[in-house]
Amino acid sequence: QVQLVESGGGLVQPGGSLRLSCAASGYIFSAYHVDWYRQPPGKQREFVAGITHGGSTNYADSVKGRFTISRDDAKSTVYLQMNSLKPEDTAVYYCHILRLGTDYWGQGTRVTVSS
Repeated sequence: QVQLVESGGGLVQPGGSLRLSCAASGYIFSAYHVDWYRQPPGKQREFVAGITHGGSTNYADSVKGRFTISRDDAKSTVYLQMNSLKPEDTAVYYCHILRLGTDYWGQGTRVTVSS
């Protein structure tokens, strides 16, 4: 079965960096688009970044120029490099795929940006 496992979250000061990882299994990783979403405290889940199977990327306006999504098909892993972090980036971050009409989500990894 499809499994997505996020890691790399934690507490970081404003202006700092973190790299999140999403390790996938149970399907042909290289064939699918992968997204990162986040859910800030008390708010709706929102799109952060996406990467196609061919490596094309897109980003939410709020993270453009600060976050970079990438993938390593040999490791079945997608990364989210987050730089210049702001308190408003505080959220639980999830990776997501849509496969054969079904949405799959990981369990999330918490990122807290605070001094």
